[in-house]
Amino acid sequence: MDLALLRTFVTVHRAGSFTRAAALLGLSQPAVTSQIRTLERQLGRPLFLRQPRGVTPTTIGDELAHKAAPHLDALVEITETGLDDDSAVRTLHLAGPPEFIAERALPALTELTGEDGRGFALRASFGTAEETVAGLAAGHHDLAIGTARPRGLLFTATPLCDEEHVLVAAPRHAESSDAGDGRRPGAPELAGVPVIEVHETLPFVSRYWASVFDCRPTAPGTVIVPDLRAVLACAVAGAGLAVLPRYLCASALERGEVVALHEPVVPPLRTYFLVVRSGTLALPHIARAHDWLLRAAADWS
Repeated sequence: MDLALLRTFVTVHRAGSFTRAAALLGLSQPAVTSQIRTLERQLGRPLFLRQPRGVTPTTIGDELAHKAAPHLDALVEITETGLDDDSAVRTLHLAGPPEFIAERALPALTELTGEDGRGFALRASFGTAEETVAGLAAGHHDLAIGTARPRGLLFTATPLCDEEHVLVAAPRHAESSDAGDGRRPGAPELAGVPVIEVHETLPFVSRYWASVFDCRPTAPGTVIVPDLRAVLACAVAGAGLAVLPRYLCASALERGEVVALHEPVVPPLRTYFLVVRSGTLALPHIARAHDWLLRAAADWS
């Protein structure tokens, strides 16, 4: 059986789409369709059911993918390892939210860019969760970090770490919003405090309010800026309250530039995932970065 046909088949099985598989393989969609039809004729069985949007594997298709994919991934690993020498520097394309990439991922991964014979070049891209997953699916990125586990066989997602969200503001807002009897302010007492957010929909504040206060925030966003580091800077300057990852605002809390307005018994958490295209962990530079980030995350708090 032609290995090229099997490679195309496994890519379509993981992508769930002839169009997406064609982009990953660098082929035209008609070429991918032709290869799948050739394989189906050789096997005498249909491998996919065509749907209005994409394809669904048949039972035979699932069985073939289960048997063939590990061996194809192993062949890729052998090929890539054979090409991996001192003169061939691989490039890792990383994508994810700008704050987490800048504050967490890049400082960890830059240790792997040295000249130890196993280093790699590093390219980072920032984007929304949707943009990052789309870029990973299209082959523009090798490794993505996001806060949602993508669906489908095209991706392999591994939990990386949890981040705690903290409701913060400059000290003067904490004093003005205090309930007056020594209690930490709740949602009603915070209703008049301006809100700083990354989007008009108030994603961080809304998630915090729903989790901690079991309601929706009533104040609209006063300052909207699409970077959590800028949100923190505005909070320090006294523009209003913000919900931020603790890792991002921990230093400002220690210095007293901002204070926590509320301390719930169970703070809201959000999980980050390391996401790759299925099978690409067979590539040494991607596997090394993946493992390195998982080890680094063990020390993140």
